[in-house]
Amino acid sequence: MTDGTSSGWMTEERLAMQRVARDFTLKEIVPVANKLDPIKGDIPRELIERMGDLGFFGIVIPEKFGGLGLGAFEYCLVAEELARGWMSVASIIARGNKFYSAVPGAPDERRRKIALMAQGRYLGAAALSEPQTGSDLSSVACGARRDGETWIVNGNKYWCTFADGADFIRVLCRLHGPDGPTDRTVSVSMEKPKGELPKGVTGSPIPKIGYFGWKTWELHFDNVRVPAVQNDGEEEGRAFQAAAAGLELARAHTAARSIGLAQAALDHAMAYARERVQFGEPIANFQAIRFKIATMATEIEAARQLMYHTCCEIDADRPAGMLTSMVKYFASEMAERVTSEALQILGGAGYTTLHPVERYWRDARLTKIFEGTSEIQQRIISDKLLGKPVKMR
Repeated sequence: MTDGTSSGWMTEERLAMQRVARDFTLKEIVPVANKLDPIKGDIPRELIERMGDLGFFGIVIPEKFGGLGLGAFEYCLVAEELARGWMSVASIIARGNKFYSAVPGAPDERRRKIALMAQGRYLGAAALSEPQTGSDLSSVACGARRDGETWIVNGNKYWCTFADGADFIRVLCRLHGPDGPTDRTVSVSMEKPKGELPKGVTGSPIPKIGYFGWKTWELHFDNVRVPAVQNDGEEEGRAFQAAAAGLELARAHTAARSIGLAQAALDHAMAYARERVQFGEPIANFQAIRFKIATMATEIEAARQLMYHTCCEIDADRPAGMLTSMVKYFASEMAERVTSEALQILGGAGYTTLHPVERYWRDARLTKIFEGTSEIQQRIISDKLLGKPVKMR
């Protein structure tokens, strides 16, 4: 069975990085995930620091800032391996890699913070969605108005993961002028101590059915004052457009996580099928089980190859919007099917927390929702292929 190591896309450098991530996952992530996920425990800070030492938070951060200066391919390669242990660990690396352009401060201060970010010691969180705003981020209502050299932020945000553990929160806001809300948006980076919410921000964790390892928050901003600092590469008033552009890498990252979850579930299901004896022989001998495994492995490899191709297009700086939607859609739908089939192979044992397959199944279900639902991806793909719908008079 292939697990990505024999692909023609792989260079020696990529294979070496994959081996490091896989070894780290098996030795350090899996035991922690098996212990903490059932009790909804947080990712230990020591594990985060160890990941920083290995460079996982700085894969796409330019070398001039202390990162590795690599591309989407390497980023997704590592994320897939980490997700085979715990999806939350595969996700937290985005709090460095994706966030370096959002780091607040003067140039020298930013450079110092980004270097720390590449080491996993200065991380961000994103507050985009709101109680009434999910897929349509252009309609955010949380407001920011300028008062001299500060922003004043008021409103509510939902689904802000790692709001407590991050060093700053990037908040997407509706820009308010003297006459009230405008049609423009702005991102405000709020620094804060680790383990706390920013001053003037209150909130509570959302009770999730999975994606454990860190907390996801509902937040309320009450006249929160934040220094007004321009962020690299973002034109003031066009924060929504900048956020939408950043979703390409995020969707490839979600595909990688989906593939990692599916591969882990398949690996566990195959090991179980070889050991589980029914009617006097291992269930791996039964055609029904063998055909399930054959289909699962085929779907995983199809998603993986599409992800590799998509990452190469991103790294070549070619238009990849439709491809990132395709791979996110295909891989997340695949992951739910494969993890569910893995649970079925385990039977009653799969419906317990004694095996990690139920964790992969719960987390795979989320991949169809975040970073744009499957339905949003289908809309993007069909609009690219057919053009936007035209109403007939």
